[in-house]
Amino acid sequence: MEGRVWKFGKNIDTDVIIAARYLNTSDPKELAKHIMEDADPDFTKKMQRGDIIVAGENFGCGSSREHAPIALKEAGIAAVIAPTFARIFYRNAFNMGLPIFELKEADEIREGDEIKIDMEKGEIINKTTGKAYKFTPIPEFMQELVKAGGLIEFAKKEIASQGESNE
Repeated sequence: MEGRVWKFGKNIDTDVIIAARYLNTSDPKELAKHIMEDADPDFTKKMQRGDIIVAGENFGCGSSREHAPIALKEAGIAAVIAPTFARIFYRNAFNMGLPIFELKEADEIREGDEIKIDMEKGEIINKTTGKAYKFTPIPEFMQELVKAGGLIEFAKKEIASQGESNE
């Protein structure tokens, strides 16, 4: 995956990702219109599908709502990179099929940089600066969740393949 970087600070909680005032719906398209609104009111007007968020430590802290990764994914955010993630957000992101990457040096990547992420090699290349980074490896099962589009899609494919093998 490749995209342009949008930077956010540390301790971005799920209320900043998608504010509680929008949780009266679970429609991903509606939620996607409001991502990061409290941090940058014009974010959804500026970003494009395939863009990547790079943030400080503890991204996704706060309440354990699945709405946050769902909204980011539906808005077209290709991935999130941060030195650390809140544990529940980490798991929710993979369950929803949103790839996230732990990178200690995330602060070296600047807003507007173009980066390329190779999940299988465990590498992020900053195409703007030419610098390459190795990120904390993602377990193979979690990579499969992302490739499938999330836990539900993964389970559907597993059930379908088991049905085929039983015939």
